[in-house]
Amino acid sequence: MEEVYEFLKNAKTWYLATVDEEGNPQVRPFGAQNIFEGKLYIQTGLKKKVAKQMLSHPRIAITGMYQGKWIRLNADAIYDARIEAQQSMLDANPGLKHMYQAGDGNTAVFYLKNAVAEICSFTEAPEIIRF
Repeated sequence: MEEVYEFLKNAKTWYLATVDEEGNPQVRPFGAQNIFEGKLYIQTGLKKKVAKQMLSHPRIAITGMYQGKWIRLNADAIYDARIEAQQSMLDANPGLKHMYQAGDGNTAVFYLKNAVAEICSFTEAPEIIRF
Protein backbone atom coordinates (compact mmCIF):
# COMPACT_ATOMS: atom_id res chain seq x y z
CA MET A 1 0.00 0.00 0.00
CA GLU A 2 2.82 2.41 0.81
CA GLU A 3 4.18 1.96 -2.72
CA VAL A 4 0.79 2.92 -4.16
CA TYR A 5 0.65 5.97 -1.87
CA GLU A 6 4.15 7.06 -2.97
CA PHE A 7 3.28 6.55 -6.63
CA LEU A 8 0.15 8.74 -6.37
CA LYS A 9 1.99 11.35 -4.31
CA ASN A 10 4.84 11.54 -6.84
CA ALA A 11 2.44 11.63 -9.80
CA LYS A 12 0.92 14.76 -8.20
CA THR A 13 -2.17 14.57 -10.41
CA TRP A 14 -3.99 11.29 -10.85
CA TYR A 15 -7.45 10.49 -12.19
CA LEU A 16 -10.42 9.05 -10.32
CA ALA A 17 -13.22 7.27 -12.16
CA THR A 18 -16.68 6.81 -10.67
CA VAL A 19 -20.12 5.87 -11.98
CA ASP A 20 -22.93 8.42 -12.07
CA GLU A 21 -26.64 7.87 -11.41
CA GLU A 22 -27.27 6.77 -15.01
CA GLY A 23 -24.39 4.28 -14.98
CA ASN A 24 -22.06 6.48 -17.02
CA PRO A 25 -18.35 6.69 -16.17
CA GLN A 26 -17.08 10.00 -14.81
CA VAL A 27 -13.37 10.84 -14.55
CA ARG A 28 -11.73 13.82 -12.87
CA PRO A 29 -8.27 14.85 -11.67
CA PHE A 30 -7.32 14.44 -8.01
CA GLY A 31 -4.12 14.97 -6.07
CA ALA A 32 -4.74 14.40 -2.35
CA GLN A 33 -3.89 11.13 -0.67
CA ASN A 34 -2.92 10.07 2.83
CA ILE A 35 -2.21 7.02 4.94
CA PHE A 36 -4.17 7.02 8.19
CA GLU A 37 -4.43 4.08 10.59
CA GLY A 38 -2.86 1.79 8.00
CA LYS A 39 -5.33 2.65 5.22
CA LEU A 40 -4.93 4.67 2.03
CA TYR A 41 -7.33 7.64 1.96
CA ILE A 42 -8.51 10.11 -0.67
CA GLN A 43 -10.47 13.33 -0.10
CA THR A 44 -13.21 15.40 -1.70
CA GLY A 45 -16.19 17.56 -0.71
CA LEU A 46 -19.51 15.99 0.30
CA LYS A 47 -21.32 18.60 -1.80
CA LYS A 48 -19.59 17.43 -4.98
CA LYS A 49 -21.04 14.93 -7.43
CA VAL A 50 -17.98 12.72 -7.03
CA ALA A 51 -18.74 12.16 -3.33
CA LYS A 52 -22.37 11.36 -4.05
CA GLN A 53 -21.25 8.92 -6.75
CA MET A 54 -18.81 7.13 -4.42
CA LEU A 55 -21.49 6.91 -1.72
CA SER A 56 -23.97 5.39 -4.21
CA HIS A 57 -21.49 3.22 -6.14
CA PRO A 58 -18.32 2.73 -4.08
CA ARG A 59 -16.37 0.80 -6.72
CA ILE A 60 -13.81 3.21 -8.21
CA ALA A 61 -10.79 3.22 -10.49
CA ILE A 62 -7.68 5.40 -10.31
CA THR A 63 -4.95 5.92 -12.87
CA GLY A 64 -1.91 8.14 -13.12
CA MET A 65 1.62 8.34 -14.52
CA TYR A 66 5.03 8.92 -12.99
CA GLN A 67 8.50 8.51 -14.51
CA GLY A 68 7.36 6.49 -17.51
CA LYS A 69 5.18 4.14 -15.47
CA TRP A 70 1.46 4.16 -14.92
CA ILE A 71 -0.83 2.84 -12.23
CA ARG A 72 -4.22 1.22 -12.59
CA LEU A 73 -6.03 0.84 -9.28
CA ASN A 74 -9.47 -0.61 -8.60
CA ALA A 75 -10.96 -0.43 -5.11
CA ASP A 76 -14.01 0.18 -2.97
CA ALA A 77 -14.14 3.74 -1.60
CA ILE A 78 -15.38 3.56 2.00
CA TYR A 79 -16.61 6.81 3.56
CA ASP A 80 -15.08 7.65 6.95
CA ALA A 81 -16.97 10.44 8.75
CA ARG A 82 -14.51 10.70 11.64
CA ILE A 83 -13.03 14.12 12.25
CA GLU A 84 -9.67 12.49 13.09
CA ALA A 85 -9.48 11.00 9.59
CA GLN A 86 -10.42 14.35 8.05
CA GLN A 87 -7.83 16.23 10.10
CA SER A 88 -5.11 13.73 9.22
CA MET A 89 -5.87 14.23 5.51
CA LEU A 90 -5.80 18.01 5.82
CA ASP A 91 -2.55 17.94 7.80
CA ALA A 92 -0.95 15.74 5.11
CA ASN A 93 -2.28 18.00 2.33
CA PRO A 94 -2.14 21.55 3.73
CA GLY A 95 -3.12 23.07 0.38
CA LEU A 96 -6.65 21.81 1.04
CA LYS A 97 -7.02 23.86 4.22
CA HIS A 98 -8.14 26.99 2.36
CA MET A 99 -11.18 25.03 1.09
CA TYR A 100 -11.89 22.50 3.83
CA GLN A 101 -11.82 22.14 7.61
CA ALA A 102 -12.27 18.97 9.64
CA GLY A 103 -15.85 18.79 10.86
CA ASP A 104 -17.12 21.45 8.44
CA GLY A 105 -19.88 19.18 7.11
CA ASN A 106 -18.31 19.16 3.65
CA THR A 107 -14.91 17.49 4.06
CA ALA A 108 -15.21 13.86 2.97
CA VAL A 109 -12.50 11.24 3.26
CA PHE A 110 -12.72 7.75 1.82
CA TYR A 111 -10.35 4.87 2.41
CA LEU A 112 -9.64 2.26 -0.22
CA LYS A 113 -10.66 -1.34 0.50
CA ASN A 114 -10.36 -4.49 -1.62
CA ALA A 115 -7.78 -2.65 -3.68
CA VAL A 116 -5.78 -4.13 -6.53
CA ALA A 117 -3.15 -1.92 -8.10
CA GLU A 118 -0.98 -2.60 -11.13
CA ILE A 119 2.11 -0.51 -11.70
CA CYS A 120 3.01 -0.94 -15.36
CA SER A 121 5.58 0.12 -17.94
CA PHE A 122 6.50 -0.82 -21.48
CA THR A 123 9.72 -2.50 -20.36
CA GLU A 124 8.85 -4.42 -17.17
CA ALA A 125 6.25 -6.92 -16.06
CA PRO A 126 3.38 -5.31 -14.14
CA GLU A 127 3.75 -5.16 -10.38
CA ILE A 128 0.52 -6.22 -8.62
CA ILE A 129 -0.23 -4.78 -5.17
CA ARG A 130 -3.26 -5.84 -3.14
CA PHE A 131 -4.44 -4.17 0.04
